[in-house]
Amino acid sequence: MPRLDRLDAEIIGRLTRNARAGVVELASAIGVARNTVQARLRRLEETGIVRGFRPDVDLESVGLPVQAFVEVELDQRRMAYVVKAITQLPEVLEIVTQAGRADLHVRVAAVSHAELQEVVVRIIDTEGVRHTTTTLAISTPLPYRVQPILDKITRERGYGRSTPPPTDPLVE
Repeated sequence: MPRLDRLDAEIIGRLTRNARAGVVELASAIGVARNTVQARLRRLEETGIVRGFRPDVDLESVGLPVQAFVEVELDQRRMAYVVKAITQLPEVLEIVTQAGRADLHVRVAAVSHAELQEVVVRIIDTEGVRHTTTTLAISTPLPYRVQPILDKITRERGYGRSTPPPTDPLVE
């Protein structure tokens, strides 16, 4: 398993805030050589730590104001079939397998409550699904993030082999 250090966490953090930042811009902002940033990015991608760069889409702005989480209990012998079937629904944004009462946690977006109900019915009608519980999302006070935990796990790991940490004017 690749080991992250503070420089890796800094690069990931800056890309999280601005995925369009180029290597030169990142190197300048962090205070390291362009080749260092380029090599780190290549390693982060090759090891699968960074899986891609995606736009952050505001679903409400594109006409999908209704979002929900559907907990799915199923015949676990049918897990692969159910996941494949539910994946075919365009309203399904994410599927997470989990331990607990429900087997799947499915994130869904819809144009209306009526459309959400149709999606839930299609999920329920999937062979192998035993029961669903739907919870409406009202707001997202904390969107998905990784930076605080990356900062925590790299706090004691240094800032690369020979590169000192950048000087932060806010830290005395």
